[in-house]
Amino acid sequence: MAETQEVRDKVVLVGLSSPVLKKEENADEDTMEELSALVETAGGETVGIVLQNRPSPDPRTFIGEGKVAEVQLYCENTGATMVIFDNDLSPSQMRVLTELLGVQVLDRCGLILDIFAQRAKTKEGRLQVELAQYQYLLPRLTGMWTHLERQAGTSGKGPIGSKGPGETQLETDRRHIRRKIDKLREDLEEVRRVRSTQRQRRQKNEIPVVAIVGYTNAGKSTLLNHLTGAGIPANNRLFDTLDTTSRLLTVSDTLDVVISDTVGFIRKLPHQLVEAFKATLEELEYADLLLHVIDVSNPEWQQQAAVVENLIRELGAGELPRIDVFNKSDRLPAGEIMPHGQDICSLSAKTGEGVDKLLEMIGERLDSGSRRCVLHIPYDKGGLLDQLYREAKVENVEYGETIAVTAVCTPKVLGQMAPFLVE
Repeated sequence: MAETQEVRDKVVLVGLSSPVLKKEENADEDTMEELSALVETAGGETVGIVLQNRPSPDPRTFIGEGKVAEVQLYCENTGATMVIFDNDLSPSQMRVLTELLGVQVLDRCGLILDIFAQRAKTKEGRLQVELAQYQYLLPRLTGMWTHLERQAGTSGKGPIGSKGPGETQLETDRRHIRRKIDKLREDLEEVRRVRSTQRQRRQKNEIPVVAIVGYTNAGKSTLLNHLTGAGIPANNRLFDTLDTTSRLLTVSDTLDVVISDTVGFIRKLPHQLVEAFKATLEELEYADLLLHVIDVSNPEWQQQAAVVENLIRELGAGELPRIDVFNKSDRLPAGEIMPHGQDICSLSAKTGEGVDKLLEMIGERLDSGSRRCVLHIPYDKGGLLDQLYREAKVENVEYGETIAVTAVCTPKVLGQMAPFLVE
């Protein structure tokens, strides 16, 4: 049953398109539709959309005084409690717009941070979101609350102990937030250290890592559930899954991999989030194979795939082997031809059609030539059993005249164990 949410706010969406803005910073009908879906994910309801074209953004109000008056009237007529911009606003623009419109003003970045804060469940996820929120908040402190202009120390009229030059509450809050940011960075560094240790253990055991990447709502969690039975909630909602999940996947008799789901990407993903989530996303850099999941039923899939491509490159994983997984083939209109090619797999993670083909492709790229074998190890060479547990996949051990070990071994281990191999 779909999760029902209480509507928190009625929202008017505003977007600006201008030739002086970069192409990806402009608002258009598609980005506004996506922003509306984000509002729904956050628990709000879109009651109006205003798109503005200007030669350049207004330095003070971003959209110009006349358009602000129009949006204010729109808010009064619809009972809107919030205005959300599809573009990034400067701290001063946000402050001015909040005063002029008389309702809370957010930009796309602030909305995405709010969704992430709602969705983060693990300690690591919450740390990363909190860091991103504080980095976003720091330059926006001025004018957010009236108490920030108060003096903490005065020239003699304040309480005892407050004499002296003092400092504004704003400066106190800034210092407090900087301390919080430093502490969160330390905590995330510890997360990275733990991940690095886990990664070294995997590399030592020669277990390949497959990372699932893709645009938000492309079906990454559904695919992981189908492959491993992970049981991750997979709803038709943007950023429904935020915390990374890793599972062991048996691809074939001789190949096991660790497969990880990552946070979904989106257009105009706040740079604070990319920075904060690097502890998670750096897993991509160390993966042996990427599965780029693309929602082929979405008319915008090419633009969405390009967003993911750019972020993969930004994270230093552009040269990794990759399979493009065109998902939701069951929802493709009749007559549409699915993309095809050497590194392309078309499937439906929901129905399971095409998943066997994907497993076959993963096996072709990652199977190191390991094979199952039986080894008879003399008791005086018993120390080799420890090596097998470390470097091979031991399936069965029987003690008789010798130690009979059934294991899946890499070519390197097989070479070392050749004298004890039973053909």
